[in-house]
Amino acid sequence: MPISAATPALLVLADGSSYQGWSFGATGTAIGEVVFNTAITGYQEVATDPSYCGQIVTFTYPELGNTGVNPEDEESACPQIRGAIARNISWRPSNWRSTQSLPEYLKEHHILGIYGIDTRALTRKLRSAGAMNGAISTEILDTAELLQEVQAAPSMAGLNLVKEVTTQKIYEWSEPTNTSWELGSTVEAATDAPLTVVAIDFGIKRNILRRLASYGCRVIVVPADTPPEVILGYNPDGIFLSNGPGDPATVSEGIATTKALLASQKPIFGICMGHQILGHSLGAQTFKLKFGHRGLNHPAGLQQQVEITSQNHGFAIDPDSLGAEVEITHLNLNDHTVAGLRHKSLPLFSVQYHPEASPGPHDADYLFGQFVKLMREL
Repeated sequence: MPISAATPALLVLADGSSYQGWSFGATGTAIGEVVFNTAITGYQEVATDPSYCGQIVTFTYPELGNTGVNPEDEESACPQIRGAIARNISWRPSNWRSTQSLPEYLKEHHILGIYGIDTRALTRKLRSAGAMNGAISTEILDTAELLQEVQAAPSMAGLNLVKEVTTQKIYEWSEPTNTSWELGSTVEAATDAPLTVVAIDFGIKRNILRRLASYGCRVIVVPADTPPEVILGYNPDGIFLSNGPGDPATVSEGIATTKALLASQKPIFGICMGHQILGHSLGAQTFKLKFGHRGLNHPAGLQQQVEITSQNHGFAIDPDSLGAEVEITHLNLNDHTVAGLRHKSLPLFSVQYHPEASPGPHDADYLFGQFVKLMREL
């Protein structure tokens, strides 16, 4: 699209800095926490990941939209981000799977985007000053006026966003495991009787459900506020705690439910928000990271064993708050924050990163097999 035909847009951060650009997607005003993602692919999976609810994502890869979008790559029913920030936009995608351009897709779902931004400079600011609230607008083009809107918005710390993304009803995951998006599988078809897993939905990604199903699990997804007696009523072989958005310390019902489920001695596996909620249920505390971890190449490991992982979180478990019964299994090797834990006597473990990838490397996919092995042994 020629610049002469583009709609002007303005990005303003909570510290008063502003960036002029051009609109793609919907028009209007969007406010959220401005963060950055360093992945070079997977923008559709990022946009539809419920863990990004309440956030405006800066994509550091310099051009967005080259491969368009398609229904198979959605991680939820619709985009979850509040807005998107890009350097350049591809208006004419080139990919055999594409059914729509990214600007058309965001416009259809009323998501604002701004391009023409120096995303390198913006990322440097967020790294030095930390993630902060901001706004994209095509209707308020005065910096001072838009800044007032930003400063009136709540901060991510202390914000419970799980209620905005969790399922409203219990359902059983039924998508066939051999879908068109999966060109190859490293998992052999399960021959044993299926294991029943109850997945507590704090903002679950579809590919987590696919991976559990690929490992021979029957997955029943329940809302975040489901009482423990209802969960145990399904007589599950294991319980899964999903990813999700916002401050984990505010998800009081999820923490209380998980704490009650510990007594069942059922195997429990948590990812991302689920990892943090499991930590809280064991008495640990979480804290907000300066700018978080969001990308596809984060090294995690311990004792000279390294996995390259997909990560998306803004909070972490305080290692000093972990009890003696909990063992740290993985660290983020960039900043040595806790990236994985397990209980020394109970069948519980979790990771801060995303072993289901989508997008991302598959180094950590074995964790689903570890969960299945734990369930079959008990």
